[in-house]
Amino acid sequence: MKLLFISLGCDKNLVDSEYMLGMLADDGIELTDDEREADIIVINTCCFINDAKEESIQTILEMAEYRKNGFCRSLIVTGCLAQRYQDEIRKEIPEVDAVLGTNSYDAICEAVRETLGQHVYRRLAPLTGLPQRKNRRIVTTGGHYAYLKIAEGCNKNCTYCVIPSIRGRYRSIPIEELVREASELAEGGVKELILVAQETTLYGTDLYGKKSLPRLLDELNRIPGLFWIRIMYCYPEEIDDELMEAVLRNPKVCHYLDMPVQHCSDTVLKRMGRRTNKKELIGKIRKLRERIPDITLRTTVVCGFPGETQEMHEELMDFINDMEFDRLGAFCYSQEEGTPAAEFADQVDEEQKAAWQADVMELQEEVIFDQNDTLKGREFYALIEGEISGENAYVGRTYRDAPGVDGYIFIQTGETLMTGDIVKVRVTGAHEYDLIGEIV
Repeated sequence: MKLLFISLGCDKNLVDSEYMLGMLADDGIELTDDEREADIIVINTCCFINDAKEESIQTILEMAEYRKNGFCRSLIVTGCLAQRYQDEIRKEIPEVDAVLGTNSYDAICEAVRETLGQHVYRRLAPLTGLPQRKNRRIVTTGGHYAYLKIAEGCNKNCTYCVIPSIRGRYRSIPIEELVREASELAEGGVKELILVAQETTLYGTDLYGKKSLPRLLDELNRIPGLFWIRIMYCYPEEIDDELMEAVLRNPKVCHYLDMPVQHCSDTVLKRMGRRTNKKELIGKIRKLRERIPDITLRTTVVCGFPGETQEMHEELMDFINDMEFDRLGAFCYSQEEGTPAAEFADQVDEEQKAAWQADVMELQEEVIFDQNDTLKGREFYALIEGEISGENAYVGRTYRDAPGVDGYIFIQTGETLMTGDIVKVRVTGAHEYDLIGEIV
């Protein structure tokens, strides 16, 4: 049996996909990347915003053609879209043989066996507890870095977000399980471990009665073979002195935090259901930079939230200009059914959202250009991501750049390097979001 696996959406979803791949491989199923020869096709879907939903639906429809024409014997849909729209999927796309929800991916092998036996299969486990993760995990990121999902679900209930309804409430994975998984990843060659969850800074509150991310960082820092530990998805109001101290005392922890602020207008933040305000955001950013002077701060903002005005947009632009975030992504607000914000009367039209998003990204490009100019002459360690064919040059990342969302450093050298190598480089120039460097 040959199986094609398609993973869509975020890095948290990718971790689920990698566990399913491990289960399937241990069950004796051969993996393929060619849909034309696949007996089984599994699609792990996303539906966080409308664009992700459309991508998932389009992918299912494309793969359904192989099921309809008899090339594929089993089409299985898993993940967020499956959790949110299970009835619609089965009704509108009858070629789908099985639907697995977000908390049911440990049943993937059973779903394959049942559907190959021509049985329709559906499993939507309650959004409590966690799937069994005893099998090995097949890392798909190249082997030199991997994501470590430390928790599932979210309790924040922002008014624009569907995550609590499709992923459930916050559930931390025990420290001993995470240390064991991280140790296995390091033994397999992983040098950069990227901690992810819907919200990493609340880690452990449900298990240990207090925020335990600092304790987890202390444990992970002891694992041989790891070079970097990177923290993503930190809610600003939850970043405290204890976390800052843990970042400082553990040398493997990158001086990098991904801290989504979403906006700065107090009016918008309140309507979003966020638990902070502009004054607190400014104070937290300044404190982080004071305590950790070389910290790289990444954030995201939403453009065109219901009720946002031109004045509020200009306030956001001033905030971005003043705060000079090292990394920033801007997204147009997506009106998601079932969320409180979707019912707000004062929706912003799509053209205005796009215009505001373009404004933000144009400003951020100017901020990054100025920042990169100040980096010339500085030295950093770089993790090699690959070679540029025929140019005696390599692509790498410094601690300032997370894979897939941030920039790169391009290194011209006559040396032979391998993906996953770590070299010291000196910055010699910059191009838009990327740096140019040489080996020291």
